[in-house]
Amino acid sequence: MNFFKKLLVGKVNHNYTPKYNPIQKRILNIKSIWNNDHQDDNGIEKIVRLFLSSSQLLFPGIYIKYFACKIGHEYQDLALDLYVLAKVLFPFLILINGWQNHDYMIWVLVFVLLETVLYIPTLIFASDLFSRPRSYKRSMLLLFFNYIEIVVSFAVLYTLGNNMNKPFEHWFDSVYFSLISSNSIGFGDYYPITIFGKVLVSLQALFFLSFVILFLNFFSTKVKSKGYFDDEEI
Repeated sequence: MNFFKKLLVGKVNHNYTPKYNPIQKRILNIKSIWNNDHQDDNGIEKIVRLFLSSSQLLFPGIYIKYFACKIGHEYQDLALDLYVLAKVLFPFLILINGWQNHDYMIWVLVFVLLETVLYIPTLIFASDLFSRPRSYKRSMLLLFFNYIEIVVSFAVLYTLGNNMNKPFEHWFDSVYFSLISSNSIGFGDYYPITIFGKVLVSLQALFFLSFVILFLNFFSTKVKSKGYFDDEEI
């Protein structure tokens, strides 16, 4: 048991007790943006920042961290890791088992995908009171899994209806098309022929540019700015 705790949880500071739980932190962050405590913004910038910060209260991630914190603050990272891995596996299971015909599966997929898509700009633009991560390397590793989630989730969406020039012969064909589309390569063997398919490809290209390039730039250069990259812990 100690072996697995050391492996999965790591070094634990038993003298540290968080002052606020994850939900309280998020609410304080929203209030901080509203009151211009750290940034004198207004208009569309403030509206977007408030929307991004508030949006995280609509998704399961923050509540998973909250309940993990109830067990012990050291389990927050582990719980989030498991949740991210589950979100990566879910679209794979849909493709492999052919569950695209179940509408509720698609709605759940879109819901958790939206959480991932909104989470990254929230960290960058709307985290005024968030401390820097315990490990930048862990954050970049989770980013990689988030990227895989987006690629495979879009692969599921590409299989809905007859949006391509020809049907996908194997479940991995849709993953292949999604991967090359996200990197703006395109070999011409598959391409969208419907408006829905073209919109999906366009959205995925935008997500790749904003999600991967912008976020990788932030973490690789370790920008120190007010908010998520602060030393301050609350």
